[in-house]
Amino acid sequence: MADGTLDRVGWGAHGLSRVDWRAWPAAQAAAVEAFVLAWWQDVLTTPDPPYPVEDVFETCASILGAMAPLLDRWQAHPVADAHLVGTARSWLYHLVDDGRPFTWWDLDDEAAGVAELRCWLARSAPGRLRARGEADLAVRAELLGLPHEERWNHPYWSGTH
Repeated sequence: MADGTLDRVGWGAHGLSRVDWRAWPAAQAAAVEAFVLAWWQDVLTTPDPPYPVEDVFETCASILGAMAPLLDRWQAHPVADAHLVGTARSWLYHLVDDGRPFTWWDLDDEAAGVAELRCWLARSAPGRLRARGEADLAVRAELLGLPHEERWNHPYWSGTH
């Protein structure tokens, strides 16, 4: 997975996201988690990773069954912030309307996952996006922190901001 040699279908809905690997013997479960977190950390610091960052995020989140460990590791860094720009551009299209930006996420907890990602972007992304010259993306990320109706009634959408 990490070296980029799997076809798209080989890593998107990865088999590890479909099994209870946490119930495996402790050493094996720890190895899976360590690999996923190390892969994510490597992607964040690699300027041109073999897979799109948002796809790796989705795969890792699906395997872990959680986004928080990945979001917690997405610390400010020039390369990680460059990835944040592209990922925010992709995700905001869906998140601004409370949609899900993922194709493989387990639908049972979709609302919670979407809310968690919206909250993180609204809180953590705006300053980092502005620092990269992405003021428009920063405003849209901030809007994610507002309730749906307030978000869509915001002056941003009328161009009077």
